[in-house]
This record gives sequence, C-alpha cells and structure tokens, in this order.
Amino acid sequence: CHVNNNYNLTSANTACYGCHTTDWNSTQTLGGNVPNHVTAGFPTAQCSTCHDTVAWVDGKFDHSTTGFTLTGAHVTTACALCHVNGNYSLTSANTACYGCHTTDWNSTQTLGGNVPNHVTAGFPTAQCATCHDTVAWVDGKFDHSTTGFTLTGAHVTTACALCHVNGNYGLTSANTACYGCHTTDWNSTQTLGGNVPNHVTAGFPTAQCSTCHDTVAWVDGKFDHSTTGWALTGAHTTTACALCHVNGNYTLTSANTACYGCHTADWNSTQTLGGSVPNHVAAGYPTTCDTCHTTTAWTGATFNHTYFPIPHHGSVCSDCHQVSTDYSSFTCINCHTQTAHQQSQTNNEHNGVGGYSYGPTTCYNCHKNGGGG
Repeated sequence: CHVNNNYNLTSANTACYGCHTTDWNSTQTLGGNVPNHVTAGFPTAQCSTCHDTVAWVDGKFDHSTTGFTLTGAHVTTACALCHVNGNYSLTSANTACYGCHTTDWNSTQTLGGNVPNHVTAGFPTAQCATCHDTVAWVDGKFDHSTTGFTLTGAHVTTACALCHVNGNYGLTSANTACYGCHTTDWNSTQTLGGNVPNHVTAGFPTAQCSTCHDTVAWVDGKFDHSTTGWALTGAHTTTACALCHVNGNYTLTSANTACYGCHTADWNSTQTLGGSVPNHVAAGYPTTCDTCHTTTAWTGATFNHTYFPIPHHGSVCSDCHQVSTDYSSFTCINCHTQTAHQQSQTNNEHNGVGGYSYGPTTCYNCHKNGGGG
C-alpha cells in the first residue's frame, strides 16, 4: 500500500480505489458474473458497497437497494442477462418484466397448447406479474376468479382456447353464460334422444343451463322435478321424460299432473282386462287414480274397502258387484244362496233369528264383518 516507502498518505489515499485500481480495471476482461466496472460507470468512491476487507474477489451487491429485490430465479441469473451491454443505469421503467422477457412474450404467438397468444390477445405488457412469478417464467398461472368467473370442476383443466376462441380474451359477463360455450351441446339435444329432452323444440331458456348442468360433467345434467311443484316418486323417478312430455311438451301445468293425463290408455284398458280389475269406464269411476294407485307400480292397485272387509274367501270384485256400471250395488246371494236348495237351507239356519229376511243385501245387516254370528 505504501508504494515507494510513501507513508505520507492522506484520507484521499485511503479510498479502496487508490490501492485496487488494477483490480478495478481488470473487470473489463474478467467476464462471467463480474460486471465491467469501467463501461458501467460504477463510482470509484463506493467500492465498499460491494467489497469488504475479507476478500476483494467475492464482492456482493445488495440488489434490494435499487428498489428491485432479486427473488426466485433472479437470484442466480447472470447480471449481464438483464444489464445488456453493461447498462447498469436502469430505472424503474426497466424493471417491468416485459423489459427482459420481450422474447418470451413474443414466443407465445407460436407456442400453442394452453399458452395463450399474448400479442393477439392484447394482454397488457405491464402486468406480467399477474400470471408469472420469479420462480419460473414458463409456469405462468392466471387466477380466473379475478374475472368474476371462477373456474370449477372440468373448467379447471379445460384449455383456455376452447372458451377464448380466436384468442378472444376480452369476454364480458355476457359471455360467461354456459350457452356461450355449449351452443353445440345445446343443439345436439335435437338428435340425442333417449332421456335427453330436445332443448330447442322444448323452448328451454338458454340462460338457465345451470339449473340442470354443473361444471363437473356437462353430459350428466339432472333436473330437480320437485321445483315444478310435482316431485317424482316411485317408478316416476326412472321414467323417460318423453313418456310424459309427449312431443317435447315441457310446458305442462298442474292440470297435466293428474294421473289420468298420462295413464288414459291404462284406464281404458280396464274395459277388457277382466278378472279382479273392474271396468273403470263402465263403472264411472272418478279419474282421481291415486285413490287406489301409487307411483310404486300402476298395477296391483289396492282399494280401501271400508264398507266390508276384504279379501273375502277368494272372491273377486265382480262376485259381489255384479252390475259393472254401478259399484254402489252388491249382492251376497250370488255366492251364498245360488240355488233353491241353498236358499231353503239358509232359511232353516235362520229360524228364530229376529228380523231375518232373504234378499241380495240383507245378509249385510247382520254379517257386517263377513263372518257368522
């Protein structure tokens, strides 16, 4: 330090540069992560900003003092990659991501896949940090909830371009209705058949897709029929929609929900079924089917025969109700006293029974429970 035995050094001679001029000048050729101090115009009076007295060659610069703290991959990035041509006089305008990542930005025009074309989409170059971080530039992620349309279900893994057709990222709330992206799915219901109603001819509102569909899977749409005021129960839960909504008529009202509306053919078939099935038409039964029928199964209807206990010795309805057009009439003697001999026997059995008289319905006066006594 005291070259030529010069021990008369002053404060001017104690600056690092005084002794380390050669080191300073060597930065012009060292390369690597050592910036060229000369061309960069570093101040020679501030060597201690980066260097200490432990070792001159391990100088370290605290980048946070510039207002731009290095994080993530920036920590290990060579200085020269940002400070091109030894330009260390960058300002806040140069710290925007786009300043260093212009090439990356322009490459989005050809990358394809789930990387949107930033140029044609008109993304703002001042907002790279919205999707990118300093850990890795290539794994940019966009928080879609900031648009007011949070991605859920299958939307999370759907390629951006499937919704943002032709690089259109200027969508508004009007574009977030399901129908905007699912128009093809909507129109396909005209030919799908099965239990998928024709949405077009049915006149379903295109603004209410979410009534039946969710974001988990479009094809498993489910309609909560109870919202119509007519909940589906029993066999109705597995009945094809078209069996009730004939010809795509989904504008049914409460008048259409009476059983008879769908079961008219079943009702008319009772005219020929016979057996224990009464002729509903001839008998003039009211069309309030649910008096006897349930939604579990249309056949096997049961009538609450409060007037007389049944079943009665294996008899069918017509054994007692022999007038098919009038089920308010009945007879007991069709089975119990069919012949003159049986009538005589019955009369003998009732000798001494006060008030006894032989007739079609007189048995019921005493035998209300169907047994003897």
